[in-house]
Amino acid sequence: MNEETFNLSLRKFLKMVGVSSQGEIEKAVAQALSEKTINGNETLPATMTLDIPGIRLNVKFDGKITLE
Repeated sequence: MNEETFNLSLRKFLKMVGVSSQGEIEKAVAQALSEKTINGNETLPATMTLDIPGIRLNVKFDGKITLE
């Protein structure tokens, strides 16, 4: 295994996930606000699952997204 290639690839993947996830969450919150299904002062429970079948990795991360 080439450590440098692995680390660069991993960082690229994590950056893509972070940026893409943030954009999707922002869109969904804006939509929910416009539809008045949320007030804008909620704390929303959130779950992220990382699944890499080739190495039998399946990890769930739980957290909260606070709007106010």
